[in-house]
Amino acid sequence: MNSDPNPSAPQEGTATEHAPVQGRDGGNDAGAGGGQPGGPFAWFRELGASGRRAFAGAFGGYALDSYDFFTLPLGMVAIGAYFSLNPGETGLLTTVTLVVSALGGALAGILADRIGRTRTLILTVVTYALFTLLCGFAPNYETLLVFRGLQGLGFGGEWAVGAILVAEYATAKNRGRTLGVIQSSWAVGWALAVIVYTAVFELFDESTAWRVLFWTGALPALLILYVRRNVSDAPQAAEQRKNSREKGSFAAIFKGDLRRTTIFGVLLSTGVQGGYYTLATWVPSYLKTDRGLSVVGTGGFLTFLISGAFIGYLTGGYLTDKLGRKRNVAVFAVLSAVSVVAYTNVPTGSNTLVLLLGFPLGFCMSAIFSGFGSFLSELYPTAVRGTGQGFVYNTGRAVGAFFPTLVGFLANSWGVSGALIFGAAGYGLALVALLGLPETRGRALV
Repeated sequence: MNSDPNPSAPQEGTATEHAPVQGRDGGNDAGAGGGQPGGPFAWFRELGASGRRAFAGAFGGYALDSYDFFTLPLGMVAIGAYFSLNPGETGLLTTVTLVVSALGGALAGILADRIGRTRTLILTVVTYALFTLLCGFAPNYETLLVFRGLQGLGFGGEWAVGAILVAEYATAKNRGRTLGVIQSSWAVGWALAVIVYTAVFELFDESTAWRVLFWTGALPALLILYVRRNVSDAPQAAEQRKNSREKGSFAAIFKGDLRRTTIFGVLLSTGVQGGYYTLATWVPSYLKTDRGLSVVGTGGFLTFLISGAFIGYLTGGYLTDKLGRKRNVAVFAVLSAVSVVAYTNVPTGSNTLVLLLGFPLGFCMSAIFSGFGSFLSELYPTAVRGTGQGFVYNTGRAVGAFFPTLVGFLANSWGVSGALIFGAAGYGLALVALLGLPETRGRALV
């Protein structure tokens, strides 16, 4: 069942596991910390100067990617009221974003393999910032739907490209926790969005506030100045890509043993992201409609959820190196499903319990993502890594995107809390998908 798509790749404990990457600064740019002692931040020192700049660019890009995504879920109630939408129509806004993001992610993956990781990262950030800004000017629902879909082009590509950029600087020993920290930037962007949402909706009437929230989505464009001046691809990976006869293409990731990896990778991504985006899209509405919380109250409850998410990303990154990629996903798939059921079945009037359960819910549904960056990077060779990771992650995101829409339609008869339980089914699919994927902990990137 667990055939290895890259049997020649060195496994954990081999002599190449800590092989240094020669950075543009010269010398052992991404070596094992330059002889410095270990510790909780050894993974960061091992990146070297160029790797740390790439880390900063990818961290900032993903945080702002998250910020721009959450402008929609946080403003969804106001948008629905402004355009007189039913739950299915509001859920479709998220679904369109995620479906188009599959195309954006797949195209960004191919571009990353052909023109480089850094150039593609810049393109994705510009795209999602521009169309988030334009969402704030939408005169009607149909235009908003189009702008939000186009925002998905950049949104879909940023994570895969940024994760690969950093993965190719990281050592095999600490790649999981390094990418776990990158993943934690999603919670940072989410928290920033909640803070801005709370302030904007307190200062403006709801009919205007949702537009202002979208306008703040232009902020990520400032990141481009940093990336253009300071970030470059890992030289070793760039050289391997340059010398390879196999350039990024969809056909390449469906050849030989990579076909199995791609199919099961998509199933894994679909399950995890279907569960996650169901919650990310509908929890704010659940808190306001089913729980009757105010804007400030919703922000307070989301603080617990986001705090759990941030710690979950960091913890999951550590555990994916200790337990292995597959075990980390399996453990948190089970715990996420249990948390969803518990969170949405708290009796009426027990809002304090909802508040407290937000922390483990955020922790579990985020910790499962921490290993994705390292796991998907290790499943594909350098020449098609961008294509493979971009396609798998974002195709799963597109299929999983139908979960929020389904919840929107089910909410009419089941209520938002009842429909949210459907998200737990996604985590069951993730467990099944693991049966067809190999363990890659400790694998060197080739």
